[in-house]
Amino acid sequence: MITRRHFLQTAACAAAALAAPCAFSMGNPSYPSRSVKWVVPYAPGGATDLLSRLICQRLSDRLGQTFVVENKPGAGSNIGTQAVITSAPDGYTLLLTSTANAINASFDPALAYDFSKGIAPVAGVARIPLVLVVNNDLPVNNVADFIAYARANPGKMSVASSGIGTSLHLSGELFKSMAGVQFTHVPYRGSAPGLTDVMSGQIQGMFDNVTSSFELVRAGKLRALGVTTRERSEILPDVPPIAETLAGYETSSFYGVGAPHDTPREIIDLLNREIDAALSDAEIKARVAELGAIPLHGNADAFGGMLGEETARWRKIVELSGARKE
Repeated sequence: MITRRHFLQTAACAAAALAAPCAFSMGNPSYPSRSVKWVVPYAPGGATDLLSRLICQRLSDRLGQTFVVENKPGAGSNIGTQAVITSAPDGYTLLLTSTANAINASFDPALAYDFSKGIAPVAGVARIPLVLVVNNDLPVNNVADFIAYARANPGKMSVASSGIGTSLHLSGELFKSMAGVQFTHVPYRGSAPGLTDVMSGQIQGMFDNVTSSFELVRAGKLRALGVTTRERSEILPDVPPIAETLAGYETSSFYGVGAPHDTPREIIDLLNREIDAALSDAEIKARVAELGAIPLHGNADAFGGMLGEETARWRKIVELSGARKE
């Protein structure tokens, strides 16, 4: 039976929605009523921070409360992820989810949590292609040349990554497996030092997110051989997909937003709508495009489905490559 009070509450929310977002459980205060913490499980700087701060500013403006970026780096994103999983499911602690979460589910056998059960999907943010870059003095001009050179020089080439178990590392391992070549993986603490050593010739190549390497390619400091997605990258339009040479090859990095399991659905739906709207904002779209990223639109269920697909995809890559956490 619908009471008069219930009816009035429902009507008030519907009317308010015409002017501003309205999300609350019957009888509970509207959300958000205080600041919201947005946990980035990486060190400050780079695409993760820029994307997070752009969206948090938009959410702050739209919802009337401050959305604060808090960096919790360490253990391949596990420290920040676990901190969110163990937080109250009230919508006031959010997580910048990423490819690392999909990879760690199978790459790290000692993982202290089940990501698929501990985090509720909220919204996608962006997908980022990777690119295979090499030192300018390496006598190769395309992916086919790179494969031929690696086969002619087994074990003599080194390829950098931003760390063990990252999408950059495993993209290289997948390439080795599919192309039937050998090279030494050299992990670094982030992309920047790896790219520096590739430019100097100490390392021959690197799989890297286009966000951190495209300017070096444009400046002629590195040579780009291929992108890891099926389509070309808008910021590196002259670089073909690796799959044109190595059929079936495909990887990428992605970012999204999650909340602790059991976060009320009305809060998740509100955040999803606002994040999706932010990604359609002209200024934010332009900034995302400048990073070489592709916005991820859709509702929370669609993002949840994507997380499941990505986890399965990276599990296959881990199994195929034989890579394991050391």
